Amino acid sequence: MPFFDYRCDACGHEFEAMQKISDAPLTDCPACGKAELKKQLSAPGFRLKGGGWYETDFKSGNKKNVHESSSKSESAPACASGGGCCPASK
Repeated sequence: MPFFDYRCDACGHEFEAMQKISDAPLTDCPACGKAELKKQLSAPGFRLKGGGWYETDFKSGNKKNVHESSSKSESAPACASGGGCCPASK
């Protein structure tokens, strides 16, 4: 479950709360008891960086080049076979 940052407009108290994304936002401040809480915009706790996830990232042994071995058996992409999906084949 993600953490959400909250700040009370009445007393300035700031805290994090672990909630489901589908949960309603909190409204009552745990410090002063007033219904002045506002959910704050904050950065996520992780970052996905780089070119993406690859099928070889978590493979081991002789399974490392799964895509390369399967593409050698194909003679041409499905679109180049004259199926009419490529603009050039029309």
